[in-house]
Amino acid sequence: MNKDYRKPLPGTDLDYFDTREAVDAIQPGAYATLPYTSRVLAENLVRRCEPAMLTDALKQLIERKRDLDFPWYPARVVCHDILGQTALVDLAGLRDAIAEKGGDPAKVNPVVPTQLIVDHSLAVEHGGFEADAFEKNRAIEERRNEDRFHFINWTKTAFKNVDVIPPGNGIMHQINLEKMSPVVQVRDRVAFPDTCVGTDSHTPMVDALGVISVGVGGLEAESVMLGRASYMRLPDIVGVELTGRLQPGITSTDMVLALTEFLRKERVVGAYLEFYGEGASRLTVGDRATISNMTPEYGATAAMFYIDGQTIDYLKLTGREDDQVSLVETYAKEAGFWADTLVNAEYERVLTFDLSSVARTLAGPSNPHARLPTSELAERGIARHVETEEGMMPDGAVIIAAITSCTNTSNPRNMVAAGLIARNANKLGLTRKPWVKSSLAPGSKTVKMYLEESNLLPELEQLGFGVVAFACTTCNGMSGALDPVIQKEVVDRDLYATAVLSGNRNFDGRIHPYAKQAFLASPPLVVAYAIAGTIRFDIEKDALGTDKDGNPVTLKDIWPSDEEIDAIVRESVKPQQFRDVYIPMFNVTREEQAKVVPLYDWRPKSTYIRRPPYWEGALADKGTLKGMRPLAVLGDNITTDHLSPSNAIMLDSAAGEYLDKMGLPEADFNSYATHRGDHLTAQRATFANPKLLNEMVRDEKGDVKQGSLARIEPEGKVTRMWEAIETYMERKQPLIIVAGADYGQGSSRDWAAKGVRLAGVEAIVAEGFERIHRTNLIGMGVMPLEFKPGTTRKTLGLDGTELYDVAGDFHPRATLTLVIHRRNGETLEVPVTCRLDTQEEVTIYEAGGVLQRFAQDFLEAEAVV
Repeated sequence: MNKDYRKPLPGTDLDYFDTREAVDAIQPGAYATLPYTSRVLAENLVRRCEPAMLTDALKQLIERKRDLDFPWYPARVVCHDILGQTALVDLAGLRDAIAEKGGDPAKVNPVVPTQLIVDHSLAVEHGGFEADAFEKNRAIEERRNEDRFHFINWTKTAFKNVDVIPPGNGIMHQINLEKMSPVVQVRDRVAFPDTCVGTDSHTPMVDALGVISVGVGGLEAESVMLGRASYMRLPDIVGVELTGRLQPGITSTDMVLALTEFLRKERVVGAYLEFYGEGASRLTVGDRATISNMTPEYGATAAMFYIDGQTIDYLKLTGREDDQVSLVETYAKEAGFWADTLVNAEYERVLTFDLSSVARTLAGPSNPHARLPTSELAERGIARHVETEEGMMPDGAVIIAAITSCTNTSNPRNMVAAGLIARNANKLGLTRKPWVKSSLAPGSKTVKMYLEESNLLPELEQLGFGVVAFACTTCNGMSGALDPVIQKEVVDRDLYATAVLSGNRNFDGRIHPYAKQAFLASPPLVVAYAIAGTIRFDIEKDALGTDKDGNPVTLKDIWPSDEEIDAIVRESVKPQQFRDVYIPMFNVTREEQAKVVPLYDWRPKSTYIRRPPYWEGALADKGTLKGMRPLAVLGDNITTDHLSPSNAIMLDSAAGEYLDKMGLPEADFNSYATHRGDHLTAQRATFANPKLLNEMVRDEKGDVKQGSLARIEPEGKVTRMWEAIETYMERKQPLIIVAGADYGQGSSRDWAAKGVRLAGVEAIVAEGFERIHRTNLIGMGVMPLEFKPGTTRKTLGLDGTELYDVAGDFHPRATLTLVIHRRNGETLEVPVTCRLDTQEEVTIYEAGGVLQRFAQDFLEAEAVV
C-alpha cells in the first residue's frame, strides 16, 4: 500500500494523514466502527509504518486480530526524576560502554523528545501547620539530593532532546495535563494526535484529553527514547458506558474509588478502556482526569475519553493559545477523532456504570480498589471504639492527613471543596487534632493561585493545611518524619495509627513506616479526618467536635453545596493563572551543548549516582535457566512496593546500614526511591518491604513470618533478605522467584526488575503478571513464565527446597517446560507459558536486555558507517 494519504487540513496551512481513507480502502465503512484507540493507532501506522507492512498492520485493527506485532511510535516521553534519572544514568553508562568499544558516545541521545520533571524528591519534613514549610522542605530537598541534581543538571546540556523542569514546580502528570500535552502535535507541517509514554504508572492521566498516554517501565521508556518502535499487538479495547450523574455532595474522588472497585472486579487488567455515554459527556476534564489517573489501580493500560466540547473548554481554561485550541477542534473533527464521529464505534466488550449509584466513599485499608462507603464504617468495624491505655492519642489515630497527589489536586472542584470545609470548620471553632501531621502538596502552582483568589488558602492554613510542596509527596511514601513525641507513643503503645490521604496508593508500608494502614479519601474528607483525629469514627453520623457554644458539629454541618463549589470555581479559576505559571517554566534557554563533555564524571563516593554495571560479567548476558534456587515463594498481589520500596530508609535496614557505613547522616538517608541511580544502595532495597510475606519463612506454628526475610538453601538458614542475596551472589547461584496472581502490581518501577536481576534471578514463574512489570523484567533479561490455568505453587506443593530448570524453544507465548527437582529426588515437568509476547521481546531477551540490545545495534551501525 504505497498510496500517499497526506492531505491538506482545511482552514490551516498544515497537512494531515487521512486514516479514514486508508482504512476504508481495505474494508469499506470499517473506519466508522473503529474505537477511538484503534483510530489513533491506525493514524500512527499510516503516518509512520513501512509501506510493505501497512496493509497487514491495519488489518489487525480492522479485523480485531491479535496474531501480528505492529509498531507504535509515541510522539514523546515524559519522566519524573526518579525513573527519568535512572533512565539517563543508564544512558550515561551506555555512553561509557560505547566509548570503550570505540564508538562515539556523543551520538547516544534520546531521539524522541523527552521531558523530565523533578517531582519525586521532596519529603514533608515540615508539615502544613509550620511557617515557611515550603521553603524549609525545599532547602532539605536540595541538600539531600545534591548528588542527584548535579547529574540531572549535567543531562540538560549533555543530551540532546531532553528538557528538564526543576524541582518545586509541580507533579509531572498534572503539568502534562495542564500544559505539556498539546492534544494535537505539529511537526514538519503535519498535524497528528499527541501520544506519549511515561515512566510512571499514572501517566494515563492525560488520556482524559483524548491522548493515548501510557505508563511504561524505565527500560521500555529508554527504548522509546532511543527511537525504537514500541511493538504491540492489538490490545483488548473495552467500552465503559457511563450513565446518570453524580448525586449532590459526591466528589470525583468518590466516583473514581467506586469505579476502581467495579473495574477491578470486571478484570480489565491490561485493557484500553474507552469511557463514553451521557454520563461521560457531562464530566469535566478535571473529573475525567481523576478517572484516568487511577488507571493502574484498576489494572488497565489506558483510560481514554473522546475529544469533545469539554476538551476544548479545558484547553481554554488552562490558558492554551487560541491557535492551538482551534487546531485541536479542527483536526479532531476533520480526522475522525471528535466524539460525534464515534457514535457507531463497536467494542468487543461493554461495561455499564451508573454514576448516580456512587456514595461518599473511602478506599482502604490496604488497596485502592478496596472501596469503603462511609455509610458502612460502623458495620465493617472501622468506626468501632476500642479502649486503650491512657494516652494522648486514641486507637485508630490519624497521624497523617495529606491533601496530596495529582489524582485529586488537578481537579479544582475537589480543592475548592476542601477549602470550603476548612472555612466552615474555622467559623465554628473546630481545629485539627494536635497529633495529626497535615499537609497540602498540590501538583501545580495554579492550585495555590486559585485558592488565594478565592480566599480559601488562609482557611486551609488555619487548619494546618498550608502548602508544603508542589511535588509528589505522601502518596509516594515521602510523608517525612513524625514529631518524636508522637512517634514514641505510637511505638510504645503499639498503636493502630493510620493515614488519610487524597492520593492513589495506600499499600501496606508505603505511606509511612508507623502508619499501620492508610485510607484514600477526597480532599474535603481529608480535612474532616484531620479534625476528627481518628479513623475509629463514623464520619457520617458522629460529631467531628463542638462549636464555640458546645454544640456538636457533624460533617453535614460543614459540607458545602455543589452550587457554592461551582460558583467559586467559575469565579476563581482563570486562564491567566495557568499562563503565569507555565510560560516562564517552559521558556528556558538551553546552554551551548558543544561545551559539555559527553561522558559523565562519576563521583566515586556517591550513594545516589553510580556507573551502572549492566555491561559487566554475567549481567551482560541472559541466564542459562538451569539449576535455579528460589529466592522467594510469594502469594497473590505482590506489588512493586514489595519488590523495591520507595519510602524512607530506616537505619536498621540493609540500605540504612550501607549508607551509615558510607558516612551519610541518618537525617539525610532520604528515600529508597532517590537512591536508585546507585545500584549499590538500590539493590539493598530488593524485597526490603517490612510487610513482605515470603512463604519460605515460617514460624513454629507453620504460619508465614512477616518481614524482609529469606531462607538460604540447601542449609535451610533463615536470614534477612539482603544477607541471602549476598550469599547467593558470592556462590554465583542462579535464582528463581515463584509467585501467585497479579505479580508486579503498582508503580512502573524499573528497580523492581533491576534489583532481582542484580541478585541473580533469571526467571519468575507466577500465575499472572501486571503489564508494566512484565516488560521491565524482559528489559533486564529476566524470563517471565506463567503457570497454566489451574496450576499454582500450592497445587504443586512447592516449598522452596527445589531446584528449577526451564526447557524448550523461545518464541512468543510458547509453551515451555518448568523442570522441578525436589529434594527427595523426584522430578516434575510442568508446562508453563513463556510471557515473551512479541518477537521484539524475544530479541530483547536474547540480547540480555534492552540496553545490551541497543549497544549491539549501535556498534553494528557504527561499524557499517
